[in-house]
Amino acid sequence: MDFEAIFKALGEATRIRIIKLLSYKPMYVCELEAILQISQPRISQHLKILRAVDVVEMEKEGQRVVYSLNKSNMDLAFSLFNNFLQCPLEELDDFKEESHRIILIEDDPLINTCKLKCSKE
Repeated sequence: MDFEAIFKALGEATRIRIIKLLSYKPMYVCELEAILQISQPRISQHLKILRAVDVVEMEKEGQRVVYSLNKSNMDLAFSLFNNFLQCPLEELDDFKEESHRIILIEDDPLINTCKLKCSKE
């Protein structure tokens, strides 16, 4: 699961609102449209993005589609993100350079001067 893609999808206010509404109960597009007062095409576009990262599910009911929150995937994404935050930098391949730089700047006079100025403000 790619929690970065999920957070990117959630990084838009309307999609956050949709997620919150779907956490209350499954809904049809027409319900979301009426509640959010946004056009059906825009609602559908937001739902498409949320479905692409698998945080929203759809189920056909005859000609209509009901959307619901994929709570298990949301929980998994937040769990993975929490594990990511708890993991030491030096153990993350994507953060090897940053981990090394943190050690290097500890004794950097310019950084220490900056920190000293900031602590006085």
